[in-house]
Amino acid sequence: MSTRTPIAFLKGHGTENDFVIVPDPDNVIDLSPAAVAALCDRRAGIGGDGLLHVVRSAAHPEAKDMAAEAEWFMDYRNGDGSIAEMCGNGVRVFARYLQHAGLTTEGDLAIATRGGVKTVHIAKDGDVTVGMGKARLPEGDVTVSVGERSWPARNVNMGNPHAVAFVDDLAHAGDLYSPPPFSPASAYPDGVNVEFVVDRGPGHVALRVHERGSGETRSCGTGACAVAVATARRDGTDPAVTGAPATYTVDVPGGTLVITERPDGEIEMTGPAVIVAEGELDAEWLETIVR
Repeated sequence: MSTRTPIAFLKGHGTENDFVIVPDPDNVIDLSPAAVAALCDRRAGIGGDGLLHVVRSAAHPEAKDMAAEAEWFMDYRNGDGSIAEMCGNGVRVFARYLQHAGLTTEGDLAIATRGGVKTVHIAKDGDVTVGMGKARLPEGDVTVSVGERSWPARNVNMGNPHAVAFVDDLAHAGDLYSPPPFSPASAYPDGVNVEFVVDRGPGHVALRVHERGSGETRSCGTGACAVAVATARRDGTDPAVTGAPATYTVDVPGGTLVITERPDGEIEMTGPAVIVAEGELDAEWLETIVR
């Protein structure tokens, strides 16, 4: 980063999955992995599970091909600075930022992500619904473990990889500081988000999640979708077969999301999104981080 012009930022969260937001319509800010990790540091930076880099699709080489469908590209980064394909809670907060900045209004819009173009609806009550696309269910057995316990897991891909394990007690997930081991290693060559799930009642589950690159987070939108699909299949429900949508309430540590899988396979996620602060970064500080 070569300029010392103050850099605008905001802070937002969706079910307490929190993000640093950096508006950069023309894609001129060099957000290196070190800079992102510094910004997301909860003691020495602003703090967040990840960073939402707000760029016009036409200005970003990874999104140019989507510019005709979606004006804005969510250049999402994990808290450790690594790049991720998608973040469901992040899309909701991204949409809320666009509304906050006067770049969109209530109603429908499209947002480009590395996981494709996502359709979004901003409701009058403040909730945001995101079309999360279709789940893929790769074949093959997967096992995840914590300490001496291990469980079979459902492999679900929501544009990013998930391993969903049903457990008797969420405490069995341990501290989730480090990634839960999984096998076979070939199932997830780039790592995986691991969800531990318990039943709360009919159509109602709760989860804890270890997000790759971030550790345990208060919420994971793609994870909640993966859990809803895995739970439906466990329950013997497939909307493509029944012709009826399947809806699950998914409790995450930071709140509640409602996930619906439609007969055409499309998955919709509804939940809150909040902007809590905005200000300016000290560019000189950030410059010292990335030297």
